[in-house]
Amino acid sequence: QVQLVESGGGSVQAGGSLRLSCADSGRTFSAYAMGWFRQAPGKEREFVSAIGQSGGSTYYADSVKGRFTISRDNAKNTVTLQMNSLKPEDTAVYYCAPKLYAGAYDQRQKYAYWGQGTQVTVSS
Repeated sequence: QVQLVESGGGSVQAGGSLRLSCADSGRTFSAYAMGWFRQAPGKEREFVSAIGQSGGSTYYADSVKGRFTISRDNAKNTVTLQMNSLKPEDTAVYYCAPKLYAGAYDQRQKYAYWGQGTQVTVSS
């Protein structure tokens, strides 16, 4: 069973950094690619980044490319999102989830067992 807990959110000024973590208490973490999505008020949940099972492949939304870095530690069942040069438009609740279904990494429907999310607020 997959049980995810996100942490590391907070409030920062534009240009600042945050490091989000997602911990999986289940036993099958290394079997799945993992993704980060975000949802701002009144908007759809959107893809941010994903990482393959071994960590060798990474994927980013154009809006975060060059600023965010995703990584994973299969020994610790965690996936991390390092966010630098934050912008007010990065403000959202950030969620992680395992990719359970084949298909494009940026499609929300390919993911399940979402965590509760962690709030990121970037002020100008």
